[in-house]
Amino acid sequence: VQLQASGGGLVQAGASLRLSCAASGRTSSRSFMGWFRQAPGKERDFVAGINWSGISTVYADSVRGRFTISRDNAKNTVYLQMNSLKPEDTAVYYCAANVGVLVSQKERQYDYWGQGTLVTVSS
Repeated sequence: VQLQASGGGLVQAGASLRLSCAASGRTSSRSFMGWFRQAPGKERDFVAGINWSGISTVYADSVRGRFTISRDNAKNTVYLQMNSLKPEDTAVYYCAANVGVLVSQKERQYDYWGQGTLVTVSS
C-alpha cells in the first residue's frame, strides 16, 4: 500500500486547509486511517483517525472541534479538514493506514505511512 499526502502549505492563523491522502496498491476497504503530525524538534503525535466505514472518528484534544477527518472509499482517499488554524498547528502532517476494523490512536498500530506534507501557520 502506498499513501500520498497533499494539501499542505503556508497560511495565516485562522485560515483553513484541507489535506488529502490517496491510497494505492493493495488497498483494503477494511482499513482504518489516521493523521499524525510532527512539529520541529518534537515527537510525532496523533491528530485524528477514522475507521473503515467512516462512522467512527477520534481526535486529539488539541484539534477536536477544529479539524474533521473523513474518507471516500470509492476514491481510496482520506481527508483532514483543518479550520481555525493556529501557529501551534505548524508541523509535517503524515497520513497512515492499516487493515483493521477499529480505529487506533497508537502510532505502532499503523503499518503504512505517507511521505508527509508541511503545514505552516503564521501568526
